[in-house]
Amino acid sequence: MTEQEAFLQLASLCANAEHCQHEMLEKMRKWELPEAVQARVMARLVKERYVDDERYARAFVKDKIRYNKWGRRKVQQALWLKHIDGAIQQTVLDEIDDDEYLKVLKPLLKQKSKGIKAESDYERNQKLVRFALGRGFTFDIIRQCLDVEDMEEMEEESL
Repeated sequence: MTEQEAFLQLASLCANAEHCQHEMLEKMRKWELPEAVQARVMARLVKERYVDDERYARAFVKDKIRYNKWGRRKVQQALWLKHIDGAIQQTVLDEIDDDEYLKVLKPLLKQKSKGIKAESDYERNQKLVRFALGRGFTFDIIRQCLDVEDMEEMEEESL
């Protein structure tokens, strides 16, 4: 594959969906392009704004929170695995306020509480906390969802 063919194929791919630099480099490595060619193609993709890690991170974060119902820690880990710069991660994640996470987590916990078998409120709360932590939510957000009033409402609805 030539340098121009690689650029055109990656540009076409980026025109259809957001991708980060790491994903594009992985594709070029699979194609076994020389590193010098990879660098030139990547520089051109960035220069022509086909690839923008900050734009990618914003889209990724919104997608994972709204549709996959992930919390901050799980999203942050996924961005790290995609080699997104830490400063970009922090900026993008800071744009999401606690209310956004609460809108996602409250219905999740409400639904999960319906299927939990527990001997006590304490045991139910512990199971809900473990569930939410596994989804990547921080303990301060979880605590806001598990106040006494919410737990009473969950109990009434599950009866």
